[in-house]
Amino acid sequence: MVLGVEENGRLAPEIWPEEAEIALQEAVAQCHPPVLCQWQTIPIAQGGQLIGIRVERSMDLHSTADGRILVRRGAENRPLTGEEVTRIAAGRTTGDFEDEHVPGATTADFDPEILREYLAMREERGAAQTSSRDEILFEVGAIDHEGRPTVTGILLFGKQPQTFLPQSGAIFVRFPSTEPRNEEGGAGYGRRDELRGPLPRIVERLWNIVWEEMRVGAVVNQLQREELTEYPAFAVREAIINAVAHRDYRIKGRRIEVRMYSDRLEVISPGGLPGYITLDNLVEEHYSRNPRLVNGLYQWGYIEELGLGIDLMIDEMVRLGHPPPEFKATEYSFTVTLSNNRPNRPPTAAAPQRNPFNERQARAMAHVREQGSITNSEYQQISGDVSAETLRRDLADLVDKGHLLKIGSKKGTYYILK
Repeated sequence: MVLGVEENGRLAPEIWPEEAEIALQEAVAQCHPPVLCQWQTIPIAQGGQLIGIRVERSMDLHSTADGRILVRRGAENRPLTGEEVTRIAAGRTTGDFEDEHVPGATTADFDPEILREYLAMREERGAAQTSSRDEILFEVGAIDHEGRPTVTGILLFGKQPQTFLPQSGAIFVRFPSTEPRNEEGGAGYGRRDELRGPLPRIVERLWNIVWEEMRVGAVVNQLQREELTEYPAFAVREAIINAVAHRDYRIKGRRIEVRMYSDRLEVISPGGLPGYITLDNLVEEHYSRNPRLVNGLYQWGYIEELGLGIDLMIDEMVRLGHPPPEFKATEYSFTVTLSNNRPNRPPTAAAPQRNPFNERQARAMAHVREQGSITNSEYQQISGDVSAETLRRDLADLVDKGHLLKIGSKKGTYYILK
Protein backbone atom coordinates (compact mmCIF):
# COMPACT_ATOMS: atom_id res chain seq x y z
CA MET A 1 0.00 0.00 0.00
CA VAL A 2 1.14 3.56 -0.71
CA LEU A 3 0.14 6.49 1.47
CA GLY A 4 0.22 10.02 0.08
CA VAL A 5 -1.68 9.61 -3.21
CA GLU A 6 -5.31 10.53 -3.85
CA GLU A 7 -7.71 8.09 -5.54
CA ASN A 8 -7.36 10.04 -8.79
CA GLY A 9 -3.57 9.67 -8.72
CA ARG A 10 -2.70 13.19 -7.58
CA LEU A 11 -0.29 13.73 -4.71
CA ALA A 12 -1.91 14.36 -1.35
CA PRO A 13 -0.42 16.68 1.28
CA GLU A 14 2.90 15.26 2.40
CA ILE A 15 2.74 12.54 5.06
CA TRP A 16 5.49 12.43 7.65
CA PRO A 17 6.94 9.10 8.84
CA GLU A 18 5.78 9.81 12.39
CA GLU A 19 2.18 10.12 11.19
CA ALA A 20 2.45 6.89 9.23
CA GLU A 21 3.90 5.04 12.21
CA ILE A 22 1.08 6.17 14.50
CA ALA A 23 -1.60 5.25 11.95
CA LEU A 24 0.00 1.89 11.29
CA GLN A 25 0.18 1.00 14.98
CA GLU A 26 -3.48 1.96 15.43
CA ALA A 27 -4.43 -0.30 12.51
CA VAL A 28 -2.33 -3.21 13.79
CA ALA A 29 -3.95 -2.90 17.21
CA GLN A 30 -7.34 -3.59 15.63
CA CYS A 31 -6.22 -6.96 14.19
CA HIS A 32 -5.97 -10.25 16.08
CA PRO A 33 -3.47 -11.79 15.70
CA PRO A 34 -1.53 -8.67 14.64
CA VAL A 35 -0.70 -8.35 10.94
CA LEU A 36 3.00 -8.44 10.07
CA CYS A 37 3.90 -5.29 8.14
CA GLN A 38 6.64 -2.70 7.74
CA TRP A 39 6.88 0.75 6.16
CA GLN A 40 9.51 2.78 4.34
CA THR A 41 9.74 6.23 2.75
CA ILE A 42 9.64 6.51 -1.06
CA PRO A 43 11.26 9.67 -2.51
CA ILE A 44 9.45 11.04 -5.58
CA ALA A 45 10.74 13.10 -8.50
CA GLN A 46 8.40 16.04 -7.81
CA GLY A 47 9.94 16.45 -4.39
CA GLY A 48 8.69 15.20 -1.06
CA GLN A 49 8.02 11.57 -0.26
CA LEU A 50 5.39 8.86 -0.11
CA ILE A 51 5.07 6.14 2.52
CA GLY A 52 5.06 2.53 1.33
CA ILE A 53 3.61 -0.20 3.59
CA ARG A 54 4.37 -3.83 2.83
CA VAL A 55 1.92 -6.33 4.30
CA GLU A 56 3.36 -9.85 4.41
CA ARG A 57 1.26 -12.81 3.32
CA SER A 58 -0.20 -14.50 6.35
CA MET A 59 -1.04 -18.12 7.11
CA ASP A 60 -3.51 -17.01 9.80
CA LEU A 61 -7.09 -15.78 9.76
CA HIS A 62 -7.13 -12.29 11.26
CA SER A 63 -10.16 -10.82 13.03
CA THR A 64 -10.95 -7.21 13.91
CA ALA A 65 -11.17 -5.97 17.47
CA ASP A 66 -14.91 -6.66 17.49
CA GLY A 67 -14.44 -10.28 16.37
CA ARG A 68 -15.29 -10.03 12.66
CA ILE A 69 -13.25 -11.71 9.92
CA LEU A 70 -13.38 -9.61 6.75
CA VAL A 71 -12.63 -10.23 3.07
CA ARG A 72 -12.04 -7.52 0.49
CA ARG A 73 -14.63 -7.30 -2.27
CA GLY A 74 -13.95 -4.36 -4.60
CA ALA A 75 -13.86 -1.26 -2.41
CA GLU A 76 -15.67 -2.91 0.52
CA ASN A 77 -14.79 -5.18 3.43
CA ARG A 78 -17.39 -7.95 3.77
CA PRO A 79 -17.75 -10.00 7.00
CA LEU A 80 -17.47 -13.77 6.53
CA THR A 81 -20.20 -16.11 7.70
CA GLY A 82 -19.36 -18.92 10.14
CA GLU A 83 -19.49 -21.50 7.34
CA GLU A 84 -17.13 -19.41 5.20
CA VAL A 85 -14.65 -19.08 8.07
CA THR A 86 -14.61 -22.85 8.58
CA ARG A 87 -14.13 -23.53 4.86
CA ILE A 88 -11.31 -21.01 4.44
CA ALA A 89 -9.52 -22.17 7.60
CA ALA A 90 -9.59 -25.78 6.41
CA GLY A 91 -8.36 -24.94 2.94
CA ARG A 92 -5.57 -22.47 3.65
CA THR A 93 -2.05 -23.37 2.53
CA THR A 94 0.64 -23.07 5.17
CA GLY A 95 3.84 -23.67 3.26
CA ASP A 96 3.92 -20.42 1.30
CA PHE A 97 6.82 -18.79 3.12
CA GLU A 98 9.08 -21.83 3.13
CA ASP A 99 8.59 -22.12 -0.66
CA GLU A 100 9.59 -18.51 -1.36
CA HIS A 101 12.81 -17.69 -3.18
CA VAL A 102 15.47 -16.13 -0.93
CA PRO A 103 16.56 -12.87 -2.61
CA GLY A 104 20.27 -12.82 -3.37
CA ALA A 105 20.82 -16.52 -2.69
CA THR A 106 22.18 -18.99 -5.26
CA THR A 107 22.94 -22.69 -5.12
CA ALA A 108 26.55 -21.70 -4.38
CA ASP A 109 25.26 -20.82 -0.90
CA PHE A 110 24.47 -24.51 -0.25
CA ASP A 111 27.05 -26.42 1.78
CA PRO A 112 28.27 -29.44 -0.24
CA GLU A 113 29.11 -31.39 2.92
CA ILE A 114 25.64 -30.82 4.36
CA LEU A 115 24.07 -31.92 1.08
CA ARG A 116 26.14 -35.11 0.95
CA GLU A 117 25.17 -35.90 4.53
CA TYR A 118 21.49 -35.37 3.78
CA LEU A 119 21.53 -37.48 0.64
CA ALA A 120 23.31 -40.30 2.49
CA MET A 121 20.75 -40.24 5.30
CA ARG A 122 17.89 -40.04 2.81
CA GLU A 123 19.19 -43.12 1.02
CA GLU A 124 19.71 -44.94 4.33
CA ARG A 125 16.05 -44.34 5.16
CA GLY A 126 15.02 -46.03 1.90
CA ALA A 127 14.43 -43.04 -0.40
CA ALA A 128 15.32 -43.73 -4.04
CA GLN A 129 18.41 -41.93 -5.36
CA THR A 130 17.76 -42.41 -9.08
CA SER A 131 17.15 -38.70 -9.63
CA SER A 132 19.85 -36.07 -10.07
CA ARG A 133 20.83 -33.83 -7.18
CA ASP A 134 18.88 -30.87 -8.56
CA GLU A 135 15.81 -33.04 -9.09
CA ILE A 136 15.97 -34.16 -5.46
CA LEU A 137 16.43 -30.57 -4.27
CA PHE A 138 13.36 -29.52 -6.26
CA GLU A 139 11.40 -32.49 -4.94
CA VAL A 140 12.11 -31.56 -1.30
CA GLY A 141 11.42 -27.88 -1.98
CA ALA A 142 15.01 -26.64 -1.59
CA ILE A 143 14.97 -24.93 -5.00
CA ASP A 144 12.15 -23.54 -7.13
CA HIS A 145 11.32 -24.11 -10.81
CA GLU A 146 14.09 -21.70 -11.82
CA GLY A 147 16.70 -23.45 -9.68
CA ARG A 148 16.83 -20.66 -7.07
CA PRO A 149 17.22 -21.55 -3.38
CA THR A 150 14.05 -21.34 -1.33
CA VAL A 151 13.68 -20.60 2.38
CA THR A 152 13.53 -24.38 2.93
CA GLY A 153 16.77 -24.92 1.00
CA ILE A 154 18.73 -22.20 2.78
CA LEU A 155 17.50 -23.29 6.22
CA LEU A 156 18.33 -26.97 5.64
CA PHE A 157 21.47 -26.78 3.50
CA GLY A 158 22.85 -23.22 3.62
CA LYS A 159 26.46 -22.49 4.55
CA GLN A 160 25.32 -19.46 6.56
CA PRO A 161 21.49 -19.29 6.63
CA GLN A 162 21.60 -16.40 9.08
CA THR A 163 23.13 -14.19 6.39
CA PHE A 164 19.77 -14.28 4.63
CA LEU A 165 17.46 -15.14 7.52
CA PRO A 166 18.97 -13.70 10.73
CA GLN A 167 15.99 -14.92 12.73
CA SER A 168 16.84 -18.57 12.00
CA GLY A 169 19.51 -18.90 14.71
CA ALA A 170 19.05 -19.96 18.33
CA ILE A 171 20.16 -18.84 21.79
CA PHE A 172 20.93 -20.97 24.84
CA VAL A 173 21.00 -19.29 28.27
CA ARG A 174 21.59 -20.97 31.63
CA PHE A 175 20.59 -19.30 34.89
CA PRO A 176 21.95 -20.70 38.18
CA SER A 177 18.64 -20.29 40.04
CA THR A 178 14.90 -20.33 39.37
CA GLU A 179 14.96 -16.70 38.24
CA PRO A 180 16.72 -14.98 35.31
CA ARG A 181 19.60 -13.80 37.49
CA ASN A 182 23.29 -14.55 37.86
CA GLU A 183 24.99 -16.21 40.86
CA GLU A 184 25.28 -12.87 42.67
CA GLY A 185 21.55 -12.27 42.36
CA GLY A 186 21.80 -9.51 39.79
CA ALA A 187 20.52 -9.47 36.25
CA GLY A 188 22.56 -11.84 34.11
CA TYR A 189 23.24 -15.48 33.38
CA GLY A 190 25.72 -18.26 34.00
CA ARG A 191 26.20 -19.22 30.35
CA ARG A 192 25.06 -17.86 27.01
CA ASP A 193 25.64 -19.37 23.54
CA GLU A 194 24.47 -18.06 20.18
CA LEU A 195 24.05 -20.77 17.58
CA ARG A 196 24.28 -20.31 13.83
CA GLY A 197 24.24 -22.62 10.83
CA PRO A 198 21.70 -24.84 9.05
CA LEU A 199 18.85 -26.24 11.08
CA PRO A 200 20.25 -29.77 11.52
CA ARG A 201 23.44 -28.33 13.06
CA ILE A 202 21.40 -26.07 15.35
CA VAL A 203 19.41 -29.09 16.59
CA GLU A 204 22.60 -31.03 17.38
CA ARG A 205 24.43 -28.11 19.00
CA LEU A 206 21.47 -27.18 21.18
CA TRP A 207 21.16 -30.80 22.28
CA ASN A 208 24.89 -31.07 23.04
CA ILE A 209 24.85 -27.88 25.10
CA VAL A 210 21.82 -28.99 27.13
CA TRP A 211 23.47 -32.37 27.68
CA GLU A 212 26.63 -30.67 28.95
CA GLU A 213 24.61 -28.57 31.39
CA MET A 214 22.29 -31.35 32.61
CA ARG A 215 22.98 -33.02 35.90
CA VAL A 216 23.69 -36.59 34.87
CA GLY A 217 24.94 -38.20 38.05
CA ALA A 218 27.84 -40.63 37.60
CA VAL A 219 27.80 -40.74 33.81
CA VAL A 220 31.13 -38.95 33.39
CA ASN A 221 32.99 -39.62 36.61
CA GLN A 222 32.34 -43.31 37.15
CA LEU A 223 32.00 -44.44 33.52
CA GLN A 224 28.50 -45.63 34.36
CA ARG A 225 25.27 -44.72 32.70
CA GLU A 226 22.32 -43.75 34.85
CA GLU A 227 19.16 -43.68 32.76
CA LEU A 228 17.49 -41.03 34.93
CA THR A 229 19.12 -37.77 33.85
CA GLU A 230 17.92 -34.39 35.03
CA TYR A 231 15.46 -34.37 32.12
CA PRO A 232 14.47 -37.33 29.91
CA ALA A 233 16.67 -37.20 26.82
CA PHE A 234 13.79 -37.85 24.41
CA ALA A 235 11.65 -35.06 25.87
CA VAL A 236 14.48 -32.52 25.61
CA ARG A 237 15.38 -33.50 22.08
CA GLU A 238 11.74 -33.49 20.96
CA ALA A 239 11.15 -30.02 22.43
CA ILE A 240 14.21 -28.70 20.57
CA ILE A 241 13.29 -30.36 17.25
CA ASN A 242 9.69 -29.12 17.47
CA ALA A 243 10.87 -25.56 18.07
CA VAL A 244 13.22 -25.69 15.09
CA ALA A 245 10.77 -27.44 12.76
CA HIS A 246 7.57 -25.55 13.61
CA ARG A 247 8.57 -21.98 14.47
CA ASP A 248 7.25 -19.13 12.33
CA TYR A 249 10.27 -18.08 10.27
CA ARG A 250 8.40 -15.01 8.99
CA ILE A 251 8.85 -13.36 12.38
CA LYS A 252 12.01 -11.29 12.23
CA GLY A 253 14.00 -10.04 15.18
CA ARG A 254 13.53 -13.09 17.43
CA ARG A 255 15.28 -16.43 17.53
CA ILE A 256 14.52 -19.74 19.22
CA GLU A 257 15.50 -19.57 22.90
CA VAL A 258 16.39 -22.40 25.27
CA ARG A 259 16.47 -21.20 28.88
CA MET A 260 17.81 -23.52 31.55
CA TYR A 261 16.97 -22.76 35.19
CA SER A 262 17.78 -24.79 38.28
CA ASP A 263 14.25 -26.24 38.34
CA ARG A 264 13.09 -26.22 34.71
CA LEU A 265 14.01 -26.07 31.04
CA GLU A 266 12.11 -23.69 28.75
CA VAL A 267 12.15 -23.99 24.95
CA ILE A 268 10.59 -20.91 23.34
CA SER A 269 9.64 -20.90 19.66
CA PRO A 270 8.62 -17.68 17.85
CA GLY A 271 5.11 -17.84 16.43
CA GLY A 272 1.82 -18.92 17.93
CA LEU A 273 0.09 -22.24 17.32
CA PRO A 274 -0.58 -22.77 13.59
CA GLY A 275 -3.84 -23.43 11.78
CA TYR A 276 -6.55 -25.02 13.89
CA ILE A 277 -4.18 -26.25 16.64
CA THR A 278 -5.03 -25.12 20.17
CA LEU A 279 -3.74 -26.06 23.60
CA ASP A 280 -6.83 -28.24 23.99
CA ASN A 281 -6.27 -30.35 20.87
CA LEU A 282 -2.46 -30.22 20.79
CA VAL A 283 -2.04 -33.93 21.50
CA GLU A 284 -4.83 -35.30 19.31
CA GLU A 285 -4.45 -33.06 16.24
CA HIS A 286 -1.40 -32.62 14.01
CA TYR A 287 -0.74 -29.66 11.74
CA SER A 288 2.54 -28.38 10.32
CA ARG A 289 3.35 -24.75 9.62
CA ASN A 290 6.48 -25.81 7.69
CA PRO A 291 5.70 -29.17 6.05
CA ARG A 292 8.78 -29.15 3.81
CA LEU A 293 11.13 -28.43 6.70
CA VAL A 294 9.46 -31.16 8.74
CA ASN A 295 9.83 -33.65 5.89
CA GLY A 296 13.47 -32.68 5.41
CA LEU A 297 14.30 -33.23 9.09
CA TYR A 298 12.38 -36.52 8.97
CA GLN A 299 14.39 -37.74 5.97
CA TRP A 300 17.54 -36.66 7.83
CA GLY A 301 16.59 -38.86 10.77
CA TYR A 302 15.99 -36.12 13.35
CA ILE A 303 12.28 -36.85 13.50
CA GLU A 304 11.60 -40.53 14.18
CA GLU A 305 7.81 -40.74 13.84
CA LEU A 306 5.79 -37.98 12.19
CA GLY A 307 3.02 -36.69 14.46
CA LEU A 308 3.89 -38.63 17.64
CA GLY A 309 6.41 -36.32 19.32
CA ILE A 310 4.14 -34.52 21.80
CA ASP A 311 2.49 -37.77 22.88
CA LEU A 312 5.80 -39.51 23.54
CA MET A 313 7.27 -36.44 25.25
CA ILE A 314 4.42 -36.45 27.78
CA ASP A 315 4.66 -40.23 28.28
CA GLU A 316 8.43 -40.08 28.86
CA MET A 317 8.21 -37.27 31.42
CA VAL A 318 5.44 -38.99 33.40
CA ARG A 319 6.99 -42.46 33.19
CA LEU A 320 10.22 -41.19 34.74
CA GLY A 321 8.48 -39.41 37.60
CA HIS A 322 8.42 -35.82 36.29
CA PRO A 323 5.37 -33.60 36.01
CA PRO A 324 4.03 -33.58 32.45
CA PRO A 325 5.35 -30.81 30.17
CA GLU A 326 3.66 -27.44 30.37
CA PHE A 327 2.62 -25.74 27.12
CA LYS A 328 2.01 -22.01 26.80
CA ALA A 329 0.82 -20.33 23.61
CA THR A 330 0.58 -16.61 22.82
CA GLU A 331 0.03 -14.81 19.53
CA TYR A 332 3.79 -14.52 19.06
CA SER A 333 5.34 -17.56 20.74
CA PHE A 334 4.95 -21.14 21.91
CA THR A 335 6.78 -22.37 25.02
CA VAL A 336 7.43 -25.90 26.27
CA THR A 337 8.52 -26.14 29.91
CA LEU A 338 10.08 -29.32 31.31
CA SER A 339 10.31 -29.51 35.10
CA ASN A 340 13.01 -31.51 36.92
CA ASN A 341 10.92 -31.65 40.09
CA ARG A 342 10.88 -35.41 40.64
CA PRO A 343 10.19 -36.10 44.33
CA ASN A 344 10.27 -39.89 44.04
CA ARG A 345 11.85 -42.27 41.59
CA PRO A 346 9.02 -44.21 39.93
CA PRO A 347 9.02 -47.99 40.34
CA THR A 348 9.05 -48.41 36.54
CA ALA A 349 12.35 -46.58 36.19
CA ALA A 350 15.20 -48.61 34.81
CA ALA A 351 17.93 -49.57 37.24
CA PRO A 352 21.38 -48.09 36.59
CA GLN A 353 23.43 -50.09 34.12
CA ARG A 354 27.08 -50.52 35.00
CA ASN A 355 29.76 -50.00 32.41
CA PRO A 356 27.75 -49.82 29.17
CA PHE A 357 30.88 -48.29 27.60
CA ASN A 358 34.46 -49.41 27.82
CA GLU A 359 37.01 -46.77 28.77
CA ARG A 360 37.79 -45.89 25.15
CA GLN A 361 34.10 -45.59 24.25
CA ALA A 362 33.47 -43.33 27.25
CA ARG A 363 36.21 -40.98 25.99
CA ALA A 364 34.64 -41.10 22.51
CA MET A 365 31.20 -40.19 23.87
CA ALA A 366 32.67 -37.32 25.89
CA HIS A 367 34.46 -36.08 22.74
CA VAL A 368 31.23 -36.15 20.70
CA ARG A 369 29.29 -34.25 23.37
CA GLU A 370 32.00 -31.60 23.53
CA GLN A 371 32.89 -31.28 19.83
CA GLY A 372 29.65 -32.38 18.16
CA SER A 373 31.17 -35.28 16.22
CA ILE A 374 34.12 -37.68 16.04
CA THR A 375 36.06 -39.26 13.16
CA ASN A 376 38.09 -42.47 13.12
CA SER A 377 41.35 -40.51 13.17
CA GLU A 378 40.18 -38.39 16.12
CA TYR A 379 39.21 -41.57 17.97
CA GLN A 380 42.68 -42.97 17.27
CA GLN A 381 44.31 -39.85 18.73
CA ILE A 382 42.40 -40.01 22.03
CA SER A 383 42.71 -43.82 22.35
CA GLY A 384 46.47 -44.26 22.14
CA ASP A 385 48.11 -47.45 20.87
CA VAL A 386 45.03 -49.44 19.86
CA SER A 387 44.52 -51.28 16.58
CA ALA A 388 42.30 -49.70 13.93
CA GLU A 389 40.08 -52.81 13.86
CA THR A 390 39.43 -52.56 17.62
CA LEU A 391 38.45 -48.90 17.27
CA ARG A 392 36.22 -49.72 14.33
CA ARG A 393 34.41 -52.34 16.43
CA ASP A 394 34.08 -49.84 19.31
CA LEU A 395 32.36 -47.29 17.09
CA ALA A 396 30.21 -49.93 15.36
CA ASP A 397 29.07 -51.12 18.81
CA LEU A 398 28.06 -47.56 19.79
CA VAL A 399 26.10 -47.27 16.54
CA ASP A 400 24.41 -50.67 17.04
CA LYS A 401 23.36 -49.73 20.59
CA GLY A 402 21.82 -46.47 19.39
CA HIS A 403 24.28 -44.06 21.04
CA LEU A 404 25.91 -42.73 17.86
CA LEU A 405 24.80 -42.13 14.30
CA LYS A 406 27.18 -42.88 11.43
CA ILE A 407 27.40 -40.20 8.74
CA GLY A 408 29.16 -40.57 5.37
CA SER A 409 31.34 -43.40 4.10
CA LYS A 410 35.00 -44.40 3.75
CA LYS A 411 37.42 -41.54 4.57
CA GLY A 412 34.55 -39.10 4.97
CA THR A 413 32.90 -41.05 7.80
CA TYR A 414 32.15 -39.36 11.11
CA TYR A 415 29.79 -39.98 14.04
CA ILE A 416 27.29 -37.79 15.90
CA LEU A 417 24.95 -38.39 18.84
CA LYS A 418 21.86 -40.40 17.86
